[in-house]
Amino acid sequence: MSLIRRSSGSFFQDEEVKPDLSPMIDCVFILLIFFIVTTVFQKAPGVEVNRPEATRGSTLEKNSILLAVTAESKVFYGGEEIGLGGIQNVIRPLLLEDEELPVIIQADANAFRGVVSDVEKQCLEAGIKRDRVNEATR
Repeated sequence: MSLIRRSSGSFFQDEEVKPDLSPMIDCVFILLIFFIVTTVFQKAPGVEVNRPEATRGSTLEKNSILLAVTAESKVFYGGEEIGLGGIQNVIRPLLLEDEELPVIIQADANAFRGVVSDVEKQCLEAGIKRDRVNEATR
């Protein structure tokens, strides 16, 4: 602060100048909303599987339904065991939102091939197109 002389000869202290922060706070909230809206959330299957090596590969979409088949032949979605009977109950509501949604089956290398095949059949019966069902490998 500094002293300023008035025309009458007396001195007074000028007030401290503070920047207005409200426009900066508005910008931060706008950026926060932008990043929340543009983020793609993907529900992980919830179990770790030992996937086999890939012989050929392709890139997969970000929005997809992830199903995991463990070495004990248990089927998981979103961290919960759903079993073979729960696959259609999970997939059908998701297909109402996006009928082109792909399914990725993450099968453990030690899982029975017949169970993985049954998971694929359940996906097809739920309404997933054949070309939208994929098996994930390393």
